[in-house]
Amino acid sequence: MLGAFVKAIGQLGDPAIRRVLWVSLGTSLILFLLLWTGVGWVLTQTTLFQTGWLETATEVLGGLATLVVSWLLFPAVVSTTTGFLLDDVAESVERRHYPGLPPPRSQPLDEVIVSALKFLAVLLVLNLGVLLFLVVPPLFPFVFYGVNGYLLGREYFEVVAARRLDASAARSLRRRNAGTVFVAGLLLALLLTVPLVNLLAPLVGTAVMVHLFVRMQRAA
Repeated sequence: MLGAFVKAIGQLGDPAIRRVLWVSLGTSLILFLLLWTGVGWVLTQTTLFQTGWLETATEVLGGLATLVVSWLLFPAVVSTTTGFLLDDVAESVERRHYPGLPPPRSQPLDEVIVSALKFLAVLLVLNLGVLLFLVVPPLFPFVFYGVNGYLLGREYFEVVAARRLDASAARSLRRRNAGTVFVAGLLLALLLTVPLVNLLAPLVGTAVMVHLFVRMQRAA
């Protein structure tokens, strides 16, 4: 697995991968600016207390809460916005490292869109649920990274596998290699919560899963 990560990081300079990075970065920033602006507008238009200092404190705490929630939900947002372009990343990795592979199957656009939106919905709901564990600080990191490790590993692996297998076969291969996929997803979840590094994490994750998928399929 470490070799897969080394290869993935070493290919970040590929022009196709850089293009995906800039598009996903721009989209993610726009989404977060919209979120921040919307929450700020609600806070300025809502008066919860008549006492001036209490109202100011509420606005400040609301802004901080928005920042924290945005950071925690970043894996979901950036993974989804990048998800529509990950095929370019996978193709670039295959072209460099596995030129002998046959052409991938043609995926209908509606299949790609439904898969990305379903993943976003599940990731957002579960991460919002995970926020409840903030009241139990010792447990929160384990729950947060455990949930995201499982979901990210599953999603990135199946996105890559869907290029060459139908949904049933992709799930079956993932389940036979559940431990490897989970550890890769866990490392990806860690990368996604490191500022600046998280911008590269979806690209690295996709490239890693291509390497793992090829290895698993050859071993099957």
